[in-house]
Amino acid sequence: MKKIKWGVAGCGRFTEHSFIPALEFLRKSTLSSVYSGKASRAKEIAEKFGAPFHSNDYEKFLNSDINTVYIGSTNADHYQQVIKAAEAGKNILCEKPLALNSAQAGEMVEACEKNNVLLAVNYVHRFHPLVTKAKEIIKSQMLGKLTSIDINFNIEIPPSNNFRFNKELSGGGALRDLGTHVIDLMRYFGGEITSIDGIMDNIIYKTEVEDFATALVKFKNSGYGKFSVSFNNKKGFNRIEILGHNGALSIENLIGKKNISAKLNILLESEARKSFRKRGNKLLYLLKSVQNSFLKNETPSVTGHDGLVNMKLMEELESKCLA
Repeated sequence: MKKIKWGVAGCGRFTEHSFIPALEFLRKSTLSSVYSGKASRAKEIAEKFGAPFHSNDYEKFLNSDINTVYIGSTNADHYQQVIKAAEAGKNILCEKPLALNSAQAGEMVEACEKNNVLLAVNYVHRFHPLVTKAKEIIKSQMLGKLTSIDINFNIEIPPSNNFRFNKELSGGGALRDLGTHVIDLMRYFGGEITSIDGIMDNIIYKTEVEDFATALVKFKNSGYGKFSVSFNNKKGFNRIEILGHNGALSIENLIGKKNISAKLNILLESEARKSFRKRGNKLLYLLKSVQNSFLKNETPSVTGHDGLVNMKLMEELESKCLA
């Protein structure tokens, strides 16, 4: 493959205002086809961004001149769309969470393996340069043995006709939408998680999906993590804090912020405090990584297996909260 010919399935706000504009920065990628369940919306997005083909028929979309599919549709659509794309031999970048449940996610991973296609998941926060730097610091043992990781992702999303508030389409609320990112970051920094427990509730908005979730996790190799996510906070201090025996680091303005430089603070024993600021388009960094993996036919940095593991952890928390 010399160039990635993308087909985009799902034409929501993120696709229109974030994904496709980021894609346009990549010289070895091009938007070739657009799918939406609404023919008028598929045409609108195709014309806006110059895609030569558009359709509201998913089979015709897969048979158009594409070799890779971005699936940005509602969570409930991921399962069928990923499997059909895999059977059509297309590499896939799927939105998070991977599916509505781990059974579906497992089938999706198996379908991609069976058809020898690559499956990546859009966990963008891993790809910010300061997150990458924090990972390097942890890996170098500069912090010593990790004791705790604390992540908060609290924003305001009032109830609306958005699919996030329809449990059949989303699978859940703040945990499925925001917590999936946080759990992925927990695993990225701290390694695999052996247990999770916590609380899910509707504190402000009384809808069919939770507007708040908090959890405590145990890492396999070292220490604990805790996180909170919510749809009900207009002014949240969204922050990552990682403590080790020999030092600590924090990342501010990474989550839920746009057009603001993130800040990495590093505290090490017997050293002065260090701070670094960096503005970075996380989605663009992710797309560059995915493009490179797909062009070389190599396993992407964030795989379908990651999506499956994250889904199982969310289900474990939900089962304990609903018991």
